[in-house]
Amino acid sequence: MYDYVKTVIPEERILFHRQMKDYTTFRVGGEADCIILIQREEELEKLLPYLNRIEQEYFILGNGSNLLVGDKGYRGVVLKFDGPMEQVAVDGTRITAKAGALLSQAASAARDHGLSGLEFAAGIPGSIGGGVVMNAGAYEGEMKQVVEEVRVMDRDGQITTLDNDTMEFGYRTSTIRNRAFIVLEVVMRLTEGDREQIGARMEELAALRRSKQPLEYPSAGSTFKRPEGYYAGKLIMDAGMRGYRIGGAQVADKHCGFVVNTGKATAADIREVIEEVQERVRERFHVALEPEIVFLGDF
Repeated sequence: MYDYVKTVIPEERILFHRQMKDYTTFRVGGEADCIILIQREEELEKLLPYLNRIEQEYFILGNGSNLLVGDKGYRGVVLKFDGPMEQVAVDGTRITAKAGALLSQAASAARDHGLSGLEFAAGIPGSIGGGVVMNAGAYEGEMKQVVEEVRVMDRDGQITTLDNDTMEFGYRTSTIRNRAFIVLEVVMRLTEGDREQIGARMEELAALRRSKQPLEYPSAGSTFKRPEGYYAGKLIMDAGMRGYRIGGAQVADKHCGFVVNTGKATAADIREVIEEVQERVRERFHVALEPEIVFLGDF
């Protein structure tokens, strides 16, 4: 396989046997067989059909902020956007961001150009691509409100542009979650605003996050989706799970909706805490908590 990959990707961008803990915000995860850094759409256009043809398992990695990789690692190929695929450009009230750009990077660009609409995204640690896939949101803002169109690639390397309606945005979901598309680029339409007011709002939201979320520990943000009619954090707290711990993984004292790595957690510790929380809440309240995070590899 790698003989072909080397005809598409320079060898210095083909990384073997790298620890996934270095690529996730949980700071856990075993070794991936191979990480390929993608800098141009044309590279992905050539690789995807080949990987699918030989039935090679692969995973598209953003900022690793919504991901739990098993301690035994991942026996597939990780495709990670790099360099030019992390760029953000501003033209009038539109921001065009490549999939590998960070949401915070796009929000900062919006602020610097006096554009309002992305303030909510300034403190979200994910990438633009991942943010669009899951319709990332916070503090009454979400990607659905600003996305104009999304360029995607299918398994055969064909590129399509989806508009906002076609994206079928919902709570922590979009049409891409149910289809074999990879986000390449996102165009967002914002509104003109006062640069100082935009910056002040971003600072206000950052202070709120610091006061209410356990940002001092590695985590994947909110661990569970919000069940209809409930708040996950309150259910977990009322189930008596505040501070519940296995190994180095813990239900955060500051916000029970977060499972955190207190320093020496394993992926197995984190997964066990998640499963125990689900079980306790199910037993106590008959509510099924669905994780927001993606589980990858062998635990």
